[in-house]
Amino acid sequence: MSISYYKNQLITNLADSTKINYKAYYHNNILFGANAETGDTPTDYSTQYLTFVATSGGTFNFSGTTTANTISYSTDSGATWSTPAQVATINVSSSDVVMWKGEMTPTNKGIGTYSASTASFDTQGNIMSLLYGDSFKNQTSLSGKNYAFYNLFRTANCLDVSNLILPSTTLIERCYSNMFYGCSGLTTAPTLPATTLADNCYREMFQGCTSLATAPQLPATAITTNCYRSMFNGCTSLTTAPTLPATTMYDSCYKYMFNGCRGLTQAPQLPATTLASSCYENMFSVCTSLTTAPSLPATTLQNYCYKNMFSGCTSLTTVTELPATTLAAQCYWQMFYNCTSLETAPSVLPATTLAASAYTGMFRSCTILETAPQLPATTLANNCYFQMFYGCTSLTTAPQLPATTLATYCYYQMFNGCTNLNYIKMLATDISASNCLSYWVSGVASSGTFVKAASMTSLPTGTSGIPNGWTVQNA
Repeated sequence: MSISYYKNQLITNLADSTKINYKAYYHNNILFGANAETGDTPTDYSTQYLTFVATSGGTFNFSGTTTANTISYSTDSGATWSTPAQVATINVSSSDVVMWKGEMTPTNKGIGTYSASTASFDTQGNIMSLLYGDSFKNQTSLSGKNYAFYNLFRTANCLDVSNLILPSTTLIERCYSNMFYGCSGLTTAPTLPATTLADNCYREMFQGCTSLATAPQLPATAITTNCYRSMFNGCTSLTTAPTLPATTMYDSCYKYMFNGCRGLTQAPQLPATTLASSCYENMFSVCTSLTTAPSLPATTLQNYCYKNMFSGCTSLTTVTELPATTLAAQCYWQMFYNCTSLETAPSVLPATTLAASAYTGMFRSCTILETAPQLPATTLANNCYFQMFYGCTSLTTAPQLPATTLATYCYYQMFNGCTNLNYIKMLATDISASNCLSYWVSGVASSGTFVKAASMTSLPTGTSGIPNGWTVQNA
């Protein structure tokens, strides 16, 4: 029996040295081996085969994605190995330890999955033992292994993976995508050292991990298409987000990244000045504990870039200025939709030339918003202000609307349901575009002041024109 130490104290009366040694690996402050007595030798998990320590009885089940992807496992510390066919099923009791290795080739569904396992378990050791067999030590390359660990632990009962080693610093397409998807008992994440990313590499990696409280650090400064998309989607216990240092975005790179993270109280800084399509779409939607939005310094936007970014953030009270002067289709689409605690909007949205649906539903249902941002745009676009302040029941004064020529559906339902709105200054003289004013003041206050261009004599009255009962003035 080997001698084991815990915090320099000798452990005696060990009935099963094999299990104790692996429990030593499992508990990071238990050391063993030649230098254990000094207490200064940390466990090097990178030299271990991928190892499961059962925390409850049941089965470990591996299913390879092809008949060529077989697995080997050991239940006796590597003294003997079993190599079944494409599927391996092992009955385990709590505290049982199983090591894994293979030399498998990924398909577009990965190498295989442990999702059918019924036992709960903690995971440690080097993930590369599944790709490189006995030669896994010091292997970091995933070259040619797209989808390598895709779905590997999807919905499995893995709990603590803080000692799981993912050593690659250069990733490949979808290598970790969906890896822990739906692992509702997962409490910790492994270290993610990669600095060179690939398309979809971390996509949905921890989606639905409802017990995960802390996200791993993400050190990459250069990112790629969909790289972090939905990475922590639905992680309802997540309270801390990692730093996101990238300054150049790619399509959908952060899309849905923290969607539904109801415990997240603070957003990371977002320093990017070069955006891409959908880069921040739904990034923090339904983060119901988030109180402050980060600065968004970009001045040139892209299609859908901020779409639904903070929708449903019901605790959000403060947003920063939005300096963009060049807009794109649906760039602010429902950005703050249903932010029911939002008191103050940006003071101005400075763009003077709009894009299709640019501000559609931007502040819809922000029920305590009292002051709208200035809207200096003089060149409108189809649907540009569509439902922008729909249901803003505390809004009393509309922003001045200086455009003289309206566009199709541009003001459609813009102030619909703004029950306290009692002042509008709108200077349009050409309202020939289809549905440009349809229902735009439905449900506003029963009395108020409407200021129009002096030359405009054809404005209708009612919900699609000048509200009934309002006093009309010329500008």
